[in-house]
Amino acid sequence: MTTLGSDELSAVLEGRLLTEPDFEPFNPAFPLRPAALVSAAHTADVTAAVLWAARHGKRVAVMATGHGLNAPVEDGVLITTERMADVRIDSDARTATVQAGTRWSQVLEAAAPHGLAPMNGSSCAVGAVGYTLGGGSGPLSRAYGFAADHVRRARLVDAEGTVHDVDADSDPELFWALRGGKGNFGIVTELEIGLMPVARLYGGSVFYPGAAARDVLHAFAEWSADLPEQVSTTSVAMLRLPPLPELPEPLRGQFVVQLRYAHLDGAEPGAALLEPLRTVAAPLVDTVRDIPYAAVDSIHQDPTDPMPFWDGGAGLTGLSAAAIDALLEVAGPGWDIPVPLVEVRLQGGAMARPPAIPNAVSGRDAAYALSTVGLMTAETAPVVPGLIDGIVAAVAPWRAASDPFNFIGPATPDRVAGLWSEQDRARLLAVKRRLDPAGMFGAGHTLA
Repeated sequence: MTTLGSDELSAVLEGRLLTEPDFEPFNPAFPLRPAALVSAAHTADVTAAVLWAARHGKRVAVMATGHGLNAPVEDGVLITTERMADVRIDSDARTATVQAGTRWSQVLEAAAPHGLAPMNGSSCAVGAVGYTLGGGSGPLSRAYGFAADHVRRARLVDAEGTVHDVDADSDPELFWALRGGKGNFGIVTELEIGLMPVARLYGGSVFYPGAAARDVLHAFAEWSADLPEQVSTTSVAMLRLPPLPELPEPLRGQFVVQLRYAHLDGAEPGAALLEPLRTVAAPLVDTVRDIPYAAVDSIHQDPTDPMPFWDGGAGLTGLSAAAIDALLEVAGPGWDIPVPLVEVRLQGGAMARPPAIPNAVSGRDAAYALSTVGLMTAETAPVVPGLIDGIVAAVAPWRAASDPFNFIGPATPDRVAGLWSEQDRARLLAVKRRLDPAGMFGAGHTLA
């Protein structure tokens, strides 16, 4: 990593100019070789880094935790925001103000004493800002919508180093584009987001043996088709689990099916709704119970240690028996492939309704979302992207008009642009040209 001409940048930073990352990104599959690596302490550091990049003709990438890393960072400027993790709760207004490096776990910890919950994802280790800018669907989404629907205000540094405090009144077009267009218009250093009045839920997972995959997936498709919005999330996942000692013995090193479930209306009605799935096959492990919202990570039980991966996904119009069979044909228990996760998540409910202040969230028309993750080791890296593409291609006949942005994985500019209608794409590009005419921002998800 070089720092050519970077003394001027180092001199104006309150943060640090690094020679290598001082933490491992969650996804280390992509090399990080920037010309300058800035550990920002506040918005002024981000502005300084952007101005330095503009003077030297460099592109800019930003990373909070590295969960969303989906392309190499070569030459340009990489800004890490892990030091920018302040959270402020306004319990009366039911809002949280979060900085760019804040993880959902920090928001959850701050909000829980007030009986409030953020619109976090399935893992609270993920950065709140990047997740939200891509739309953000998680344990509360069928009841309350996408995380981006609850953004009140954003602070953004544009390609000229200008700081914008953006809301629905100050810049309606930018505010529309930011909420769903990810990092294409600048670097968001702070968000004010709404919190939900949720203190507890009935949730967890039911694990079934791999031999029951066909029965469980077909039953899930029928059962999930008309669930009420009080089922705030549910999904079914085919998992190829490693032989780790911390996993329960029945799951260790096995191909299993995991049903994820969250219900907001109490344990008794939640259990009654779940009963048809609980009895479709004999569970290996059943963790569904009444829990405080602070224990929400126990639903999906996503991995917390860094792992090199390649992901991909799509929105689906529905989940027919033929669609289930197509997934089993390419990713079912008969295959020994380095794809540890193939998940189908129910959408709909509040996710299907536009928010009071419209935004650019994609995938709102999808009834389900397919998500896949492949493990990128030295041995598997040559084949994993093709395997992921093949799994996504298997459900092509049931593809929705648009895909959830956060689920598409590494993507070309054409793939990114195809997430929106022609009219919305034109609006996004107009904002892009105004805020970032040279195409400095966007990293692996560039809207060209």
